[in-house]
Amino acid sequence: MGSRACAPVAVLAGLLGGLAGCGGDEPTEARATLSLVETLGGADTVGYARAVEPRPFVFPADHGPHPGFRSEWWYYTGNLDGPDGERFGFQFTLFRGALAPPLPDGTEADSADGWATRQVYLGHFTVTDARRGTFREAERYTRASAGLAGARADPFRVWLDDWEVRGPDTGGTPWPTTLRARDSTAAVTLRLEPVKPLVLQGDRGLSRKGPEEGNASYYYSYTRLSAAGTVEVDGEPVSVTGSAWLDREWSTSALSDGQVGWDWFALQLSDGSELMVYQLRRADGTPDPFSAGVVVGPAGEAVSLASGDVLLESTGEWASPLDGAVYPSGWRVRVPSAALDLRVTPVLADQELDVSFRYWEGAVDVEGTADGRPVSGRGYVELTGYAGAAAGRSGG
Repeated sequence: MGSRACAPVAVLAGLLGGLAGCGGDEPTEARATLSLVETLGGADTVGYARAVEPRPFVFPADHGPHPGFRSEWWYYTGNLDGPDGERFGFQFTLFRGALAPPLPDGTEADSADGWATRQVYLGHFTVTDARRGTFREAERYTRASAGLAGARADPFRVWLDDWEVRGPDTGGTPWPTTLRARDSTAAVTLRLEPVKPLVLQGDRGLSRKGPEEGNASYYYSYTRLSAAGTVEVDGEPVSVTGSAWLDREWSTSALSDGQVGWDWFALQLSDGSELMVYQLRRADGTPDPFSAGVVVGPAGEAVSLASGDVLLESTGEWASPLDGAVYPSGWRVRVPSAALDLRVTPVLADQELDVSFRYWEGAVDVEGTADGRPVSGRGYVELTGYAGAAAGRSGG
């Protein structure tokens, strides 16, 4: 998402810093409680590439990794339906993080055992099952060595153990993409294809997150992908179809002083349009002026939104059973310039991930009006900075 320049991949240095030159390990499932603000504040950027100005995007290369930047992610979310009224949401994210800047020649560090690496990978996988009223989550992380994890552009593949997204073996394009993820109680296998062209976010793909030079990301999205395949919950496979969203972002940025988290919305509407909004929050609960978004029309035409173009109002609250941390739950989202007035409702109240750091990300339903006409839709919302050290210091 637009503020995922501050995403969980930054946590990798803390989790995996000791792995850069040690011996073999298996992909790990972890539970931790880290402070988002402490982890992302003041991150060392010396020696890394920075996103400082618009640049041409080159494909298929830009579908693959950018190891000169500190962090990167392939972020898939979507809503799926089964033949008998089943309803699922899914999130599947593969994050790449650099433990150290590239060597002067751009290569990885050598070691006799072949395990040393400057790149590590983190994966998050969730399934929301509306019929059962359950939310399932999993996390893995490991080094990018010995084939445990990695990314390549052509032929396209990003993987962490047996979690992966991959394109045709003939190369040249990531489409159709096959997405596979499995945990002990849930699994997803999907075929994804674009319904609309990609969208360059921000200023021709440069998405600024703060006033500091280089506090920005290179960012593009596929705002509507067709999805078909299988969701398996507790050993019961269900054939599904639906719609997904892909965010691609790479950067060497961190939270600016005073930013404590973000609220991100990716909404697909029944009139064929999409709305993406990210609201960076300051410590006093007010929106940061570097919040932004985009409206994408039915034909793929994109109109960028600045912070003042979006009116975001929380209409309810949900308290985490883990520690009582309070998240907004339900929203009114208005974009007067696009004549949008939307009500956004979580499919389940509890879609909180208790992984490397706590955050809420889940499937939502949408009702409202577009240019005065009724519109419905579905989407995903992500909320960070409400739990842990930042809890109680940021508003909705």
